[in-house]
Amino acid sequence: MSTSLNIQFVSDIMCPWCVVGLGNLNKALDQLDDSVTVDLTFQPFELNPNMPAEGQNVREHIIEKYGISEQESDQNRAMIQARGKEVDFNFNFTSDSRMRNSFDAHRLLHWAGAQGKQAELKASLFKAHFTHNQDVSDYSVLANLAASVDLDLAEAKAILEGQHYADEVREQEAFWQQNGISSVPTVIINNKYAISGGQPADVFKSALEEIMAKDAE
Repeated sequence: MSTSLNIQFVSDIMCPWCVVGLGNLNKALDQLDDSVTVDLTFQPFELNPNMPAEGQNVREHIIEKYGISEQESDQNRAMIQARGKEVDFNFNFTSDSRMRNSFDAHRLLHWAGAQGKQAELKASLFKAHFTHNQDVSDYSVLANLAASVDLDLAEAKAILEGQHYADEVREQEAFWQQNGISSVPTVIINNKYAISGGQPADVFKSALEEIMAKDAE
């Protein structure tokens, strides 16, 4: 008998720990028995909903937001880069790396979900932002990323320019905030259990096995 897992990954593409968390979640899922079927969807969360169109330098933003020193900021990024390597992801932080407004990316991800391409677009957005330092708030960049995962380029442009799915994304964001989620990544399992943070793969695997055992009782 197959076991089903409904997994909702609440995250922001501006969040490096979401990259780490997703990579380790996928590792854990790969290690589970083949009899497990997984429905994984990505839910929107904006770490910086008021980020201006021009964005902000990453180092400047982190120091300003968290009140840490330049040295502490550099140490944090070095740690994130090391954790990224564990999931085969290249965090290419530079002196020019910028935080961006992610709302339009979330709109495009909402559409991609209906097209069965959400996971592919999510991975493409993470790589564009963190590895290639692309401006993922730019409509042209976003549309081309959509096309790179076999989504329709013209439709992607129309969605972005027409502000489609803005209300749906805001409603989803509000829902998660109202249900107590204030940091990401947060992984919701079977609408009942929450796992927070960029956990190691073995932590995710143990938690998923425990949840499956509980739900089988």
